[in-house]
Amino acid sequence: MTDVNRCYRPGMDSEVRPFSIGVSDDDLDDLRRRLRRARWPEPATVPDWSQGVPVGWLRDLCAYWADGYDWRGLEARLAGLPHHVTAIDGVDVHFIHRRSPHPHAVPLILTHGWPGSVVEFLDVIGPLADDPDDPFHVVCPSLPGFGFSGKPTGPGWGPARIAAAWAELMGRLGYDRFGAQGGDWGSAVTTQLGSQVPDRLIGIHLNYAPVAPPPSTSDDPDVTDEERESLAAVAEHREWGMGYSTQQGTRPQTLGYALVDSPVGQCAWIAEKYWAWTDHDGDPLSALTRDQMLDNISLYWHTATAASSARIYWEDGFARPSRRNQVRQQAPLSVPTGISVFPREIVRPSRRWCERYFLDLRFYERPDRGGHFAAWEQPALFVDQVRRAFRTMRTAR
Repeated sequence: MTDVNRCYRPGMDSEVRPFSIGVSDDDLDDLRRRLRRARWPEPATVPDWSQGVPVGWLRDLCAYWADGYDWRGLEARLAGLPHHVTAIDGVDVHFIHRRSPHPHAVPLILTHGWPGSVVEFLDVIGPLADDPDDPFHVVCPSLPGFGFSGKPTGPGWGPARIAAAWAELMGRLGYDRFGAQGGDWGSAVTTQLGSQVPDRLIGIHLNYAPVAPPPSTSDDPDVTDEERESLAAVAEHREWGMGYSTQQGTRPQTLGYALVDSPVGQCAWIAEKYWAWTDHDGDPLSALTRDQMLDNISLYWHTATAASSARIYWEDGFARPSRRNQVRQQAPLSVPTGISVFPREIVRPSRRWCERYFLDLRFYERPDRGGHFAAWEQPALFVDQVRRAFRTMRTAR
């Protein structure tokens, strides 16, 4: 298995070093052999996705992974961006840093979640940096334990510690004030930045806002159809959609043995979330192409990060059975905030629910298409949302 840590010199200092990506031909050949020799279970007893990824659908995707997919194409795309690494709090943090050519650009840190990576942002980094009217210096790090970042060797790397590391990273890059954007775990990290360093933030934008409705919502005569649909979606997710988070939140190490050893297992574990969380017509391939899916899945495979990425759920503790039926409580924030609620997001709070927690809500919109992986599924729409959200904040503070 490729060890991406060979690509740079680990260190405990604050030096920012160039980073290069390269998977060996031997590792690519090993992946293909594993895929071709995989043992497959029998089909599910139902014809749909209700028991998990259908075997025929997954066999087709894995056959393409073995004989059609081009990892070198992704490497070439990544090589077109400036990659760096720096040691923060004992962990090597990988990040893309794309400076804008425009002098009035706003520094912006983009944070992915699980099962995502910096791959999600490949189609938005350039447009965000190069727009002459609303430009950004884009910083796009890999979460510790994810992708090309180092794997923590001790506990404690939850969203709060990651946010502190991001604040340190932006300081090292010379950005005293900056904006922050995130979805999924990136949302948790971004809101933590809002709590920890509010005076350094121009503002934040979230495409995932996990806020709880008021306790009396079910008895509220003014509850809207939009809010009822949101409550129903959360209830559905609690009943049928939290198996992965329970496993990752309680026994991530046990899961890691299977996924790091089996590319079919790694593929199925992630691809199920493409079905569950993207905006599609019944087949997630209508939301993301095979190449897009396999770019991200391959990144997890080649970096062997199934266990290390799952541990963020264990660190957070939210997925444990004792908290299964709770809704995450967002602590109130006073920083300028923009929120985009995409129609196939897991949690879709109304504006009035958001205003209870985001006390300076400058921007709230509900785009008409897109899901949990907004920047990946709808890059042009995502860029437009981010630009217009930060337009309300650029001169705000």
